[in-house]
Amino acid sequence: MKGTYLGEFQELVLLAIGILYDDAYGVAIKDELESQTGRAVTLSTVHAALMRLEEKGYVRSRFGGATEERGGRPKRLFQVTIAGKHALEESQALRNRMWQQIPKIAWDHL
Repeated sequence: MKGTYLGEFQELVLLAIGILYDDAYGVAIKDELESQTGRAVTLSTVHAALMRLEEKGYVRSRFGGATEERGGRPKRLFQVTIAGKHALEESQALRNRMWQQIPKIAWDHL
């Protein structure tokens, strides 16, 4: 398994896969990210993140059935693994701990 550091974009991709559950393939993930973040996302960036996440063991992939609309090509579907779920939980816990440590006074003067 490659390094376990989870960057922001990889975290967002993992979350999108979780949201899409059984229909998480490249284009759907890209569309979900654009919808959720309001950012433009390229398919190549999504694919690169998916490959890195798979190398880390955070996602696994399988091929779905071929469809006529895709010219007979099957979709490559992604699913979050147990390791990916743990990585997301650790990331969420870290962010929550840090947010809780910001003193109220830090926001009062803004």
